[in-house]
Amino acid sequence: MAIDALSTSVVNNAQSTGNASKARETPALTAAGVEKSVRQTTASQILQASAEVSIKAGEESQALLFKSAISRINELLAPEFGDNALQTAAANQDNSAQATADRILSVSTGFYSAYAAQRQGDDAEQVLNDFVGVIRSGFEQGFNEAKDILKGLKVLEGDVASGIQNTWDLVQKGYDEFLNKQLSSIRTETEPVAKPA
Repeated sequence: MAIDALSTSVVNNAQSTGNASKARETPALTAAGVEKSVRQTTASQILQASAEVSIKAGEESQALLFKSAISRINELLAPEFGDNALQTAAANQDNSAQATADRILSVSTGFYSAYAAQRQGDDAEQVLNDFVGVIRSGFEQGFNEAKDILKGLKVLEGDVASGIQNTWDLVQKGYDEFLNKQLSSIRTETEPVAKPA
């Protein structure tokens, strides 16, 4: 019964999309054929929607890509983690100012070793200062973009405003602490060793 309803849907869709002759050629659709048709139709609709979004709204195509990717990832994770695994994980994530700042700091400062390795032979303090400048600038740009979005949504007030300001303060403090800790480490490594008398 479900296959009959699905095949009727596929035939109707085929007729509305100009594939009526194909639908008439295969009056008795099998379950595999229905599944294949549904996948092809869905893929075609996604591609068409993506093209339309790209043409009409430029960067909005990224939203479609994101939604499609999340949907497919959820499908693949469902057997082990249940429906909407990504949304469930995100819902269980601590989004307090401190936890958000900690994640930002952990991810961004985690690239220091790779950054420094690309600049071997350069002054270590300069490399560190340059690195912190890059990640701080990236954070500030992203923060301001997020803040503008929240302003546009007219939700940048009260707890939301104080929460993101607190996140800003914690991240800036974290960058300062990272910089000072690394500078101390660099200076300790480069201090001349005193010879015993």
